[in-house]
Formats: sequence, structure tokens, C-alpha cells
Amino acid sequence: MNTEEFDYYLPEELIAQTPLENRSSSRLLVLHKKTGVIEHRVFSDIIEYLNPGDALVINDTKVIPARLIGEKESTKAVIELLLLKNIKDNIWECLAKPQKRLKPGTIVTFGNDILKAEVKEVLNDGITHVELIYEGILMEVLESLGTMPLPPYIHEKLDNQDRYQTVYANIYGSAAAPTAGLHFTDELLNHIQKKGITIVPVTLHVGLGTFRPVVVDNIKNHKMHTESYIISRESANILNNIKENGGKIFAVGTTSTRVLESNINKYEKFQEEVSDTDIFIYPGYEFKGIDNLITNFHLPKSTLIMLVSALAGKENIMNAYKEAVDEKYRFFSFGDAMLIID
Repeated sequence: MNTEEFDYYLPEELIAQTPLENRSSSRLLVLHKKTGVIEHRVFSDIIEYLNPGDALVINDTKVIPARLIGEKESTKAVIELLLLKNIKDNIWECLAKPQKRLKPGTIVTFGNDILKAEVKEVLNDGITHVELIYEGILMEVLESLGTMPLPPYIHEKLDNQDRYQTVYANIYGSAAAPTAGLHFTDELLNHIQKKGITIVPVTLHVGLGTFRPVVVDNIKNHKMHTESYIISRESANILNNIKENGGKIFAVGTTSTRVLESNINKYEKFQEEVSDTDIFIYPGYEFKGIDNLITNFHLPKSTLIMLVSALAGKENIMNAYKEAVDEKYRFFSFGDAMLIID
């Protein structure tokens, strides 16, 4: 299957640059995956598609202020680091720019030496391993020095950093937001619970596996990077009970989807687990964990548009995206949403 098959035309003005004032007032394109029928709704209408006994699975990861601008201790050359994940202790995988200025032993300093990064290993594709050197609590240091790692297609300044976090963000660890969840408000979640839908948290810390572009022609040759995930015993038991009782599992975002599919593929039922995943879902994949998906509109030729094509069918997805463009939906991280449902 060729990467070009997942391309589509998108006018640049449809790329959302700022979040809406009211999270749940974004538009919602509802795609019925069995028929290809499309509805145009508002996101707060999502509750109409959820029934008592269903589960809404959220990713409660929290975005780290992971973009750091510093300088080489020796030459004062400007270096940018994007922290991706904690490998062990204070060793972090990151993207470094310009990487060619770095070699093992190089020291990069941030904020008048409040934080230092010693380069341990320089790898391919801009990936660098560094040891972070600091005093106190790392997240407090990063909150004082770092900024939200907004995607490169967002050119506007984000005045309120919390708008790149979900309202239920809880566990620091992501280099990007699980953006399908940005549409939920506390009020909407309360209404959903009162209707008899169980909100079930899982965690996937978003890293390169989610946002690294596909650069090969044949999608089967694309290498996914691993991302860390957690599914608790309580969440696993709830999801198993819902499946056994005929309820539907609605995944909020491709990240929640990847947790559930990775976990159930290993054990055939949901099970408590702390692990890593490099699962790559594309057409031909048979879903075992989720029934329906709440998601945003994804970049052309990305692993994420391949995932939603696996769930709804490539032709249905491409038709829906064309209609979203024609109807001037807002795209990507701060854009509108899609519900893929039976």
C-alpha cells in the first residue's frame, strides 16, 4: 500500500491556528463507517451518540513544557531541544537542532545554568540522548524554562498554555497533546457520566511514534518509534465488563486507540500493564479493542490518517476529508473533530 494513497488537498487557511474560546463548540463530522453516511454536528452533540453502558476511554497524559532553547557552553551557539521521553533516571531522548553542532560530552545550558544537558549519544533522524542536570524538581524547572511544543504548522502564539492540555490531563510525559481530547469540557464530561457512560482513563505518552511523518513509499516499510503506556487494573476490569455486557468502547483519540489495541492484542482481554508500543495500524488491521473513535482531522500521508482509514475504510475517510475541506472545517491540533461510528 502506497503512502501517496493517503494524500489529500488541504488549503492552508483551513489549518486552525488558535483554539476556540469554548472547547466543545467545535464542529463535529460524524462518519458512519458501515454506510459512509456523513452528518454535520457540533461537538457537544457527541453525547447523543453515547448510550448507557458504553465506555469513553480518555488518555490522561499531560504535555511537558518540552521545548527548550539554550546554548552550547563552549561556543554559545543556540541549540533547541525537544524532550521526547525519559529513558531512565535523568537520561532523555530528544530532538536536537542543529544536531550537527553536538557530540558526546557537549554541554548545553538553559536559563543561566539552572538546567544543563550533557549529550550522551547522537543518533539518526535528529534523535539525541542527553542527561539533564539540575537541582530540585524537574517539572518545576521545565515549567520555568520550557514552552509548549506546538506543532510546526501552528504559527500563532498560544496565550493560554493550558489550552494545549486536556481538562483531564494528569500524568506528565507527552511531547504533544492527545488533541481529540481538547474538545471536552468538565461540564460535557459530567453530562456524559450522568447519562450512564463510564469514563475510563488510560495513559499513552505521545512521542515520535505519533507525530513522526511517513517518508517511505510503501507504508509497510515505515518504522514506528515506541511510546510508553499504562492501563490500570481498574480500567482493564471496567472495559472487560463493558464488552461482556454489550456496551460500546469509544476511544478518544488515536493514542487511546493504540493503548487498547496494543494491550488486547497481547492478552485477548484487557489487562493491567505498563509497557511500550510501536503498533502501526493501517488498512487491513482488525480492531479488537475499540468500537468507535473520536478524533481530529489528521495530516496528509500520516500514520494517523492510516489508522482512521483502517477503522472506517480508506474510501470513506477520503470522502469525509474532501467534504470537510468543502465545508471549511478547521484542521489539525486546534481544529474540529470527527466521530467514526457504526
